[in-house]
Amino acid sequence: MKESKYKSVLLVDDSYVDNLISRKIIEKSNFAEEITVISSPFDAINYLRNCLSSGTDLPEVIFLDIRMPEMNGFDFLKEIDLIAGFDRAKVKIFMLSSSLDPVDLRRTKENALVSKFIGKPLTNKALQEI
Repeated sequence: MKESKYKSVLLVDDSYVDNLISRKIIEKSNFAEEITVISSPFDAINYLRNCLSSGTDLPEVIFLDIRMPEMNGFDFLKEIDLIAGFDRAKVKIFMLSSSLDPVDLRRTKENALVSKFIGKPLTNKALQEI
């Protein structure tokens, strides 16, 4: 079996269907060995905190939706930047969204935590470009 590009990926998206599609694409492309899917941004923040407190490796890649009902992707980024021990250099964050709002796109480009904006649905081609 072909070796995966990354050890672990975290998908943070409130859409069950989008998560299902993204997971399948990641699996089929051998992008990551482990895929964690969390539909709540609050639960994802707690997951990252637990990784750090337990000594578990953080995911190497996070795919983050922008528009979620509890907390948007930008607020999520602010929260994880406040987590003690979170090393932004070790985690690549990609905004994965269907939003074409120019304000969202600008905010994504301006945010130092975000590596790139990727339009939904996630594709094999997009993964190859990472």
